[in-house]
Amino acid sequence: MSRLASLASLASLASLAGCLSLTGCASSATVSGEHVQQDLATMRAERTPDKLAARGRAFASVGDYTRAEQYLSGAIDVGGDPGLLLPELLKVCVASKRYRVAIDYASPWLTRYPSDTKLRFLVAALRINIGDSAGAKTDLEQVIAGQPADPAAHFAYAVLLRDQLGQRADADREFREYLRLAPDGGHVKEARGALLKSVP
Repeated sequence: MSRLASLASLASLASLAGCLSLTGCASSATVSGEHVQQDLATMRAERTPDKLAARGRAFASVGDYTRAEQYLSGAIDVGGDPGLLLPELLKVCVASKRYRVAIDYASPWLTRYPSDTKLRFLVAALRINIGDSAGAKTDLEQVIAGQPADPAAHFAYAVLLRDQLGQRADADREFREYLRLAPDGGHVKEARGALLKSVP
């Protein structure tokens, strides 16, 4: 599970935001009720997307992912461009291991743009981390349908099928497809070792 989670998380996070490291969302420190009230008052006073986003980025930069999430989601709520802000919002959520929350933020975008395979790959990785193997399977199938020549998607799907769902024959097929698409890829040794029958 950890191999697939790290592979899918790293590959899709990097694709999604260019250089997303696993660093940030809503639980780095407990925030008192008084601080939350102060934050909400500040947010009401700064209801422009740019100001809210700037404050969210500032909080993220110092590791306060709770407030970073509040401000970035607030920026989207008042009309900020989700195409620009959603990757940052997901980044802080992933860093704080708030995977379900990240999925909830990503779901409306995927409903609107179902062909966004980079985001769907990320959501599949998040689902794996929360134990939603069936949901991850559905997402990875859609990623592969949209990007059939993406070896990383085939490898991630193969590992999910083998390790989480016990579907070794289907996993074998996906490992073989990975080897066909990426004969010199970084996971060739593992893929070959997982085959039900060896290949030349």
